[in-house]
Amino acid sequence: MADMQRWKVSEPYIHLHCGLGEAPYYEESTQTLRFVDIVKEKLHTVDLRQGPSSHKIIDLDEAISTTAHIEGTEDELIVGAKKGYACYNRVLGKLEYVKKVWDESDGQGKEERMRCNDGAVDRAGRYWVGTMNDPKVQAPTDEGVLFRLDPDLTLHRMIEQVSIPNGMGWSADDKKMFFTDSPTGNIFVYDFNLESGSLSNRRVFFQYSDDDGGVPDGFAMDIEGNLWTAICGGGKVLKVSSEGKVVGVIEMPTRMISCPGFAGEDLIVTSAEEEEPEKYPDSVEYGGSLFRVNVGVTGMPLHRFRRS
Repeated sequence: MADMQRWKVSEPYIHLHCGLGEAPYYEESTQTLRFVDIVKEKLHTVDLRQGPSSHKIIDLDEAISTTAHIEGTEDELIVGAKKGYACYNRVLGKLEYVKKVWDESDGQGKEERMRCNDGAVDRAGRYWVGTMNDPKVQAPTDEGVLFRLDPDLTLHRMIEQVSIPNGMGWSADDKKMFFTDSPTGNIFVYDFNLESGSLSNRRVFFQYSDDDGGVPDGFAMDIEGNLWTAICGGGKVLKVSSEGKVVGVIEMPTRMISCPGFAGEDLIVTSAEEEEPEKYPDSVEYGGSLFRVNVGVTGMPLHRFRRS
């Protein structure tokens, strides 16, 4: 395809060995990037002005999989953790649950065998977080749920029978919501009502199928309406147009690419350790590293949770 954009990344921005790097989040006011390692229960930060030498690792009490800012404070983040939504105090380094997502009606053992995965905040300040089976406990089934937490801490089950919920986001006019369920290979699109937060009319926006293997994982959206989706197990990030067509590809030096996020015109990309090192030895060295590539476009603004 003549107009296909192509980039090739040959080495990491920061050479790490995350078990499962995820959720890159750029704080524009401080030019600081944060991301998590779900498997090793770490929070990573790096000042992009100073570069890799400023990289810091913070030990967590339990796994965090997604983070967002809270309106009116810089000291606390709201996060998706093992049992649901929690606030993480960055000054004290403490995690406190504000809304656990499972109760007795879900039956015994669900809180133990599940964990949060990807998440995003909509323009109205509601925090959407997907849950899945915790791979440390059991293999994924379809008992995951996409939850929506409103500013008054009311919890809503928005999509059920999800396997591995991943990238999610909204169109610039807030009339569509995109949502990835990785094992299906699909990024779905729904009609979205910003006022009520309701979803309707699900259809497939983009279906990934490739001889290189892999599944769509996290994604980031740019201001032109493109989705940049990580292909975990496929060693690339795809630029998908608002029409659902692949218009660009970033080739990465490791297979297990997990999630992109924008920092200015740079795309920051997390990764996981190689799951099949004997089969894919060339993927091992940079598995779990952090990557950075200039793609010439900025990302959609990220919203804050509006805690009432």
